Amino acid sequence: MAYTIDLSGRVALVTGASSGLGWQFAQVLARAGAAVALGGRRLDRLKELRAAIEAEGGDAHVVRLDVTETASISGAVAHVETEVGNIDILVNNAGISQSGPLADLRPEDFDRVFDTNARGAFFVAQAVARRMIARAQGAAPGTWAGGRIVNIASVAGLRAVSQLGAYAMSKAAVVHMTRVMAHEWGRYGINVNAICPGYIDTELNHGFWGTENGRRTRDALPRKRVGRAEDLDLVLLMLAAGQSHFINGAIVNADDGYAV
Repeated sequence: MAYTIDLSGRVALVTGASSGLGWQFAQVLARAGAAVALGGRRLDRLKELRAAIEAEGGDAHVVRLDVTETASISGAVAHVETEVGNIDILVNNAGISQSGPLADLRPEDFDRVFDTNARGAFFVAQAVARRMIARAQGAAPGTWAGGRIVNIASVAGLRAVSQLGAYAMSKAAVVHMTRVMAHEWGRYGINVNAICPGYIDTELNHGFWGTENGRRTRDALPRKRVGRAEDLDLVLLMLAAGQSHFINGAIVNADDGYAV
């Protein structure tokens, strides 16, 4: 029997949509029928993505969003809900990395990573959840309220990864943040889960895999391969779907066995 995930009538906000996984996530949600708000700082890239989604018959909207600025977060969320509709799905994807040994990590680099990956992710989720909670509290009996929040963490938040200390610590914060959010917000019909991708080949790191260090990293993986962005499509759709109402606080590894 065929099984279809239909997100028609839902509004999704994807942060960090201008490249990499965010770009793919936005397309996947739009293909499933959601109206997708594309959040990020690179408006030219977001407009390019919007055109690509619209060319496939999808519904996409561009919104400027800098997750390191709380005023930008509140403004972007308000804009989406005014111009597109109530946010039903948040894909909390915006993130940056920082490589190098911990002994050489500068305070400004630590702060930059945590401001985006942990602090930014928290305040985006908080801004969206506050509105979801308000709707749930005022909903008429029998009506659908609540929502889906999918935080994009990393396998680096589950195991020690050399040279990625600040990034790993920030993603570990996202993992535990997900559990606390699920615990507090589940009573309002809000399901909060996290995806922990392993090594994924994206436009941002594509060149690395052809280098000596890249080949060495790939060969140390369980099946000596890196993933593709589309390898995360199914788990994202599962966690975004209305049918996932019994999945809350889950930390889903999508890493080809790397964290085992």
